[in-house]
Amino acid sequence: MTEAIDANPFSSVPIEITVAVGRARPTVRALMRMGPDAVLALDRRVDDPVELYVGDRLIARGELQELSGDQAGQLAVRLTELVNLSGGL
Repeated sequence: MTEAIDANPFSSVPIEITVAVGRARPTVRALMRMGPDAVLALDRRVDDPVELYVGDRLIARGELQELSGDQAGQLAVRLTELVNLSGGL
């Protein structure tokens, strides 16, 4: 399988992955009243899994982590579940 992926001419094309941590559903009125220190509550908890998307296609789930060492403080995602991508992106 790895050889087939490496042989694909598109395998080296970079893609953008979006990591979704949750959703909020404020009213338009509430959104318009928000200022610099406003807090927007999400529908998930801090320890809940995040979802990874390419476009609108779910590709994986994972856990948020903070890197250490030379990249200390940078946010990262540890993958915990991969979606079957046999049909492609």
